[in-house]
Amino acid sequence: MAGSLVIAGLGIQVPRQVTWEARAEIQRADRLLYLVADPVAEAWLRRSNPAAESLADCYLEGRSRAIAYQRMVERMLAPARNGARVCAAFYGHPGVFVSPTHEAIRIARAEHLEARMLPGISAEDCLFADLGLDPARSGCQSYEATDFLVNERTVDPRSALILWQAGLVGRVEYRHDGFGENRLGLSVLQATLLARYSPDHEVVIYEASPYSVIAPSIRRTCLRDLLASKLEATSTLLLPPVPSRANEPMLRRLGIDVASLQGTAAGDGDSRSGPSGPPPSVGTSRPAGERALI
Repeated sequence: MAGSLVIAGLGIQVPRQVTWEARAEIQRADRLLYLVADPVAEAWLRRSNPAAESLADCYLEGRSRAIAYQRMVERMLAPARNGARVCAAFYGHPGVFVSPTHEAIRIARAEHLEARMLPGISAEDCLFADLGLDPARSGCQSYEATDFLVNERTVDPRSALILWQAGLVGRVEYRHDGFGENRLGLSVLQATLLARYSPDHEVVIYEASPYSVIAPSIRRTCLRDLLASKLEATSTLLLPPVPSRANEPMLRRLGIDVASLQGTAAGDGDSRSGPSGPPPSVGTSRPAGERALI
C-alpha cells in the first residue's frame, strides 16, 4: 500500500500555536519525524506520538547545512515509500526557510505518493504582531541576509526591509556549539546597507520568543552601531521605511481626493510613528529566543 507524507507546521510557541489539523496528523502518524527549537516542544511531540524521532542528527559538525537538508529529505521519504503514514513536524511555518520540506513534497508527488503541507505560525507572523508592523501600509521587502548580499537584491527604502538570519550572514556550515562572533559577515552587510540608508537609520534587532511567559527580544540601534550589537543565529533585522509622500498626480489620475488621505498610509510618514513609520517598542527583555532557522 502506498504511503503518504504530511509536513506539519508547529508554530513558534509549541504546543500553544499548533493547529488542530496538525495535532491530528501528529497523533495518527505511523512515523513522526520532527525538528524543533526547544525541549518543551520535543517533550510534547514525544507524548503525542511514541513513534516520534528527531531529525536533528542530520546535521554534521562543520559541514554545509545543505548536506543536512538532503539527509532530512531521505529520512522523510524512506518510510513513506515503504507504505507508512509519515508526518514531519517543523517549528514555525514548515514552508518558510525550510527548504527540505519543499523538496520532499516535490519528490513524493513525482513518485505518486500523497504529500501535502499544513501551515503554521511563522517567525514573520510573530514579528508583525510583536512589532506592530502592517506590511500593507508601506510595503515589505523580506530577504534571507546572505541571499540579500550575494544576489544583490534591489531595495526600496520607502518600504520596510526584513533581513532573516542576519547573525549567520555568510555562514553555510553547521556548528553544534553555536556560530560565535560574525564580524566579517556583519561588516559586509552593514556596508551594503549604508549604500542605501543613512548611518542614523534605525535598525530593530528582533527574536521571537518560543515561550508565552517570556517577552520577545526587541533591541533598537542605528545602522552605524550595528557591529556593536550582538546578533544570534535567530536574530532578524528590521529597517523601517524612510518617510515618503504619495504621488499626487497618480492620485488625481485614480480619482482619489488627496485631502482624504491625510493621516493614512498614502500621506507623510514620521520616522518613529504613523502609518509609514516603524512600529512601537513592545518589550526589551532578552529571552533564549528561537533557535537557528533551518
